Amino acid sequence: MTYLVTDNCVKCKHMDCVEVCPVDCFYEGENMLVIDPDECIDCGVCVPECPVDAILQDSELGPAEQEEWTEINRTYAQQWPNITQKRAEDVPADAKEWEYIPYKFIEHFSPNPGKGD
Repeated sequence: MTYLVTDNCVKCKHMDCVEVCPVDCFYEGENMLVIDPDECIDCGVCVPECPVDAILQDSELGPAEQEEWTEINRTYAQQWPNITQKRAEDVPADAKEWEYIPYKFIEHFSPNPGKGD
């Protein structure tokens, strides 16, 4: 089991979760974070830190969604830089406007890396 970052993170990227992760398994893209599912220890401390409920345990997803989000998280964790500290200045100014908008990954996801630590 692992936790995965899902659609709600796109264009919100609050970064509160990265500071509590005991194994530093978050990776930063331009407009989203991901968790490396191979590094995650399934502790769940990041879940209550996410103000948009973007982090879910893989078992909370249906089989197709679980496979899709595991692959997205794994792929980009290998490409993007690690992040362990929140940078408030990098939280999108319009993040509140993007909360809970559907289909953000399909319509607004950027594969570009973020800054990382």
